[in-house]
Amino acid sequence: MTTCVSSKGQIVLPAEIRRQDGIEAGQPFEIERLRRGEYRLVRRSSRANEGLVDWLLACPQKGFFVPVESDSTDTL
Repeated sequence: MTTCVSSKGQIVLPAEIRRQDGIEAGQPFEIERLRRGEYRLVRRSSRANEGLVDWLLACPQKGFFVPVESDSTDTL
């Protein structure tokens, strides 16, 4: 597969690759220059439970989950 660099310097991953690997908009990647003309693009792994709080706060029943003010979970 091939792709092009846009005028903004962006590279689009072909839709087939995004579908195969479950890549969604906003997912972080690292790029490494190996040598002139060769690069490595690696999807950064997500931290465990990353996005869980946002998902819970988006619950259809508003107000069901609320953030808890706490410096530590030891007191919960």
